[in-house]
Amino acid sequence: MKCRHCDSEISKTMADLRFAPPSNAYLTEADLHKPEIWFPLRIMVCEQCWLVQTEDYSAANGLFTQDYAYFSSTSSSWLAHAKRFCDDIIRDLKLNKNHQVVEIACNDGYLLKNFVEAQIPCLGIEPTASTAEAAKQLNIPVIGEFFGNTLAQKMANDGIQANLIVANNVYAHVPDINDFTLGLKTLLKPQGTITLEFQHVLNILKFTQFDTLYHEHFSYHSLHAVNSILFHNQLRVYRVVPLSTHGGSLRVYICHRDDPRITEASVTNTLKEEAEGGITRISTYAVFQARVEAIKTQLQLFLLELKTSGKSIAAYGAAAKGNTLLNYAGVTPDLLPFVCDAAPSKQHKFMPGSHIPIVAPGVLEKYKPDFLLILPWNIADEIKTQLDYLRKAGTRFITAIPELREI
Repeated sequence: MKCRHCDSEISKTMADLRFAPPSNAYLTEADLHKPEIWFPLRIMVCEQCWLVQTEDYSAANGLFTQDYAYFSSTSSSWLAHAKRFCDDIIRDLKLNKNHQVVEIACNDGYLLKNFVEAQIPCLGIEPTASTAEAAKQLNIPVIGEFFGNTLAQKMANDGIQANLIVANNVYAHVPDINDFTLGLKTLLKPQGTITLEFQHVLNILKFTQFDTLYHEHFSYHSLHAVNSILFHNQLRVYRVVPLSTHGGSLRVYICHRDDPRITEASVTNTLKEEAEGGITRISTYAVFQARVEAIKTQLQLFLLELKTSGKSIAAYGAAAKGNTLLNYAGVTPDLLPFVCDAAPSKQHKFMPGSHIPIVAPGVLEKYKPDFLLILPWNIADEIKTQLDYLRKAGTRFITAIPELREI
């Protein structure tokens, strides 16, 4: 395998999660009677640029389909996060009706609707028809294509360039990261700003967040690797803000490489933190697999113990990360009878691989399990608040990452 960024030969494996179907390929009842495609799921690390990446097996157009089931607006905490960002960036960049905002992977309009309300011109780019249609219903213009330099060049030729480009949690989903980044450069006006948010690979390693590893994620990022990619494409980071989202993320502020804005201390401090955390040492990645296997065994034993003791359990949140966890641990409906999810797009379907049914949260009012496994642990506090009536009825809430524990 060649590195997606620097084209170096890659031979080091960070995690081998055996085989799994695409994590967002939720199944209908009819699908249960058809063959299901599973791909090897191995995560590699490049020892030259230190970009962590999923081994090549599947194409983006087979992963992000027209009926893509992830809608960002399902999470109230994510909506609040987006609103805070918009308020801050409008004030920071002094954005007004004379500026242009573009969001790449705008999903259902969860973020751009804030710019619509502020009467700042905005445009979304979203290749999945199901979420793009939801954004259009909020009066957000959307281009229904995958983003890359070809599209960026076409937009620039049509007179569309951005003062602000937003790309939240999309960098991981990009198969050709150099072309995508060159597209950012092409689309950005002089003195314009790009903000990227991505899960920090330092936290994936530190907290064994292996459930965030799946085929729809082509790469996983440190500031060290992102700096290399940006520098290659005549861009640079001038500010870094750590975030609590997704178990620990970075928001990086980017400008053209020759922009007069100074590079702030937050950039140097983050690079130092990464160096101290072993981002550029292969030994840091070599111990990851054993910790992953320990988590898997811990969950398997717990579920088997519940089954033999007659205790009941259900799960909440049919998230992609949950599919990685359940499939790697070999969990099926005999050990976990159903998963609840608030998104109507997932209800009455089945988890890929495990074939565990997905139902509406209202089922819990009647079922009241002894334990509730929260799969999207990154929003566990939000879910606990929503389901506090269950806790009062005696249900115990648990998560499996970074270890099995009651919360």
